[in-house]
Amino acid sequence: MIQNGERIWFTRPPPIRCTGDRDPNCVQAQSAAVTVIPGVVFSASSNGIMRAYAAQDGKIIWEYNTAQEYTTVNRVPAKGGGINGPGPTIAGGMLFMTSGYAALGSGSPGNVLLAFGTE
Repeated sequence: MIQNGERIWFTRPPPIRCTGDRDPNCVQAQSAAVTVIPGVVFSASSNGIMRAYAAQDGKIIWEYNTAQEYTTVNRVPAKGGGINGPGPTIAGGMLFMTSGYAALGSGSPGNVLLAFGTE
C-alpha cells in the first residue's frame, strides 16, 4: 500500500517443468518493466511467459508463452524467447510486446514483436 508500504498481494509464478540446470525456461525472473491498466498488471518473465494479474488480488487471469516459433506476415522466420527491458504497450484495445531477450545469461534469443487483440 502506498500510504504505509504494506504488501497488498503476492503471487508466485506457477511451477514449470525443467529439462536441466541450465535450461533457460527454468528461470522465471520478472525483471522486465511492468505495465498497468485499470484492474490489470502485466508482468513478463525471462523464460518468455507474459502474465496478466488482477490488480486487486494478484490472481493470474491470462498467460501466454511467447517462446515459440511464429509464422510472420512478411515470411521472415521468427521466434520468441526471454522477456526483459520494456513492458508491453497497450493502446487501442491491443497489447504489443517484444520477445527474445537473451542478455545477462538468462532467457533465450528471439526476434518477435507480438500484437494481441481483444477478440
